[in-house]
Amino acid sequence: MVQTSTIVATTAVTVITLGAAYAIYFDYRRRHDPEFRKALKRDRKRHARSERAQQAAASAQQREIVAKAVRQVQLEGFPVDVEEKEVYFMQEVAQGEVLCQEGPDRALEAALAFYKALKVYPQPGELISIYDKTVPKHVLDILAEMIATDGSIQIGSVPPREAGLGVE
Repeated sequence: MVQTSTIVATTAVTVITLGAAYAIYFDYRRRHDPEFRKALKRDRKRHARSERAQQAAASAQQREIVAKAVRQVQLEGFPVDVEEKEVYFMQEVAQGEVLCQEGPDRALEAALAFYKALKVYPQPGELISIYDKTVPKHVLDILAEMIATDGSIQIGSVPPREAGLGVE
């Protein structure tokens, strides 16, 4: 009777041999068959086009989510009293920092907290330059979208390019 290890070894050698033979055949066709090369090129282009379309759809969906979040926050309103603004600012910055620590899946909530703090801060340009140094880039990018969506935040003396927000 044939041992199990012999069967396993024979099967493994057969699979490896077939894999190598297919790789050699594929390489030969790729090098020598112009129609095969054209088909591969078409497939690559089709795949790249599909990827770009998916990225554009995801980007549009992200912008829609950000715009909806900004509108919701604006409807909720912001404190008017100076002491309330200070407390609100500290609370939102602390919440944003905690959410940043929790991971990239909480980036929207973190950016929203930083956005709320930015709305009540008297000099948003200075706060943006601080955010640029302390907030992770993926959260900062979402925050930049929020600022662009809002349009009412006056950045002041710090140009958006220097602040790293890419808002024009």
